[in-house]
Amino acid sequence: MNTHRMLCFGRTDVSGNAAIVVEDFALTESERLEFARQQDAAATVFIATDAAGNIVLDYYYPHTRSPLCLHATLAASALLFERNPDSARIQFVTSMHRQILEVERTHDDILIGLKPQRCPALNIDLAETAQLLRAKPVELTGIPRLASVGSAKLLVEVADQSTLQALRPDLAAIARWSRTHGVSGLYAYCRLADDIYAGRNFNHLEPHLEDVATGVAAGALAVLLERSITLLQGDALGQPCTLTARYLDGAVQVGGRAVSSVE
Repeated sequence: MNTHRMLCFGRTDVSGNAAIVVEDFALTESERLEFARQQDAAATVFIATDAAGNIVLDYYYPHTRSPLCLHATLAASALLFERNPDSARIQFVTSMHRQILEVERTHDDILIGLKPQRCPALNIDLAETAQLLRAKPVELTGIPRLASVGSAKLLVEVADQSTLQALRPDLAAIARWSRTHGVSGLYAYCRLADDIYAGRNFNHLEPHLEDVATGVAAGALAVLLERSITLLQGDALGQPCTLTARYLDGAVQVGGRAVSSVE
């Protein structure tokens, strides 16, 4: 079994969301989850090739298997591009939902192409959402809405960056709500200037496991807003990250940097 540690979406070479890329493995699904639990990383992705020749990605957070993780996709892409310097494009298939991911390399970033996905039909209650965030309803801007590019997020706009950073949500309640409704956590965000936003992702049971960069949320937010955006995340956690989401007539490309990490 070969493993590689990558830092994804970081603004510097020593910041970013950590992902473990695993190749040449012989592990069951439960063994993969146990392996992911043991890693000091936000996500682990297992790369395999199926009988049809597709490169298949299977994603795991420390607490659960996931249908899609974009920073782990970014990590796998960077590894394969490094081995194939003349290649500009890669296609992956996700293990759980067989979603096709078209990835391209530009001069500065790796971009993952995605299309909007259907979300659960829910009536989102503002007061309930505020309660999940342990916030006052007046601190929320507009109506919370669902959007998905492969992993549905409840997107909640808050008044400003100070409100965003002050949030101390009920993580256990968010996890229960997410399981009940088939949603992958809650993403709170605020607008900073023009098409620049800041955000925080709440999809783990422990505060110290908060994501420093959440690619699926960047894609979902660009789809919801129907515009290209730059999303800043992780600054308060000491891991400044920048995510780019290009809105392309209904589709979206989510990208950023990915570098190898040596502990």
